[in-house]
Amino acid sequence: MSMETVPAPAGVAAAPLHVAIIMDGNGRWARARGLPRTAGHRQGAEAVRSVVEASPALGVTHLTLFGFSSENWKRPQGEVGDLLGLLRLYLNNEVRNLVKHGVRLRIIGRRDRFSREILDLFEDSENRTRANSGLNLTLALNYGARQEIVDAVRLFAREAVETGLDPESIDEAAFSRRLFTADLPDPDVLIRTSGEQRVSNFLLWQMAYAELVFSPVLWPDFSGRDLALAVEDFRARERRFGGV
Repeated sequence: MSMETVPAPAGVAAAPLHVAIIMDGNGRWARARGLPRTAGHRQGAEAVRSVVEASPALGVTHLTLFGFSSENWKRPQGEVGDLLGLLRLYLNNEVRNLVKHGVRLRIIGRRDRFSREILDLFEDSENRTRANSGLNLTLALNYGARQEIVDAVRLFAREAVETGLDPESIDEAAFSRRLFTADLPDPDVLIRTSGEQRVSNFLLWQMAYAELVFSPVLWPDFSGRDLALAVEDFRARERRFGGV
């Protein structure tokens, strides 16, 4: 799929460099069609491909997708198993395509609950795409922002005990370096699909100045064109970062 770049109107912001997306609505998409929830998740994987392919032409250099939250383990065991199976399928089938298109893949979140098989897929996928210089694609898996922040605080506490770290040396930059996203820029815009208007424990620290775009489109129906519309919405906004 190819996308034409949407030009920025005079006097407004350029395209967002980092787009973060909460991919919501798979279950409702399937229910509306009388299909099992698994069908929604599978169609949602197709939407991932569409958005990844569309991003570079829109000026997006970093794309972060909320794929599986730390709270999602509470879902029925069968659905969790289907999600993990789809994750394995995606990594097995898509990495070759990511390499072909110069996409670098990163995976953030706690890894302690994943099987050795999936952990090996994570490592292989990241290693095979590490040298790519195109779109930076980040998948947030078993991720929760409050958990991430607590982990960073624990790391500081251990450093204070083990190395005598001076609490006065801790600033925002030092804190950011201890998050999963240490080598990523903060998101310029957060998109949530399906009409819901919540951030759902996603990138709470990193989104301090992100613009929020809520799309009514269910994630399985979300396309490169919908991403272009969200980018156009972002460009029409005036970002002051606390100034006048």
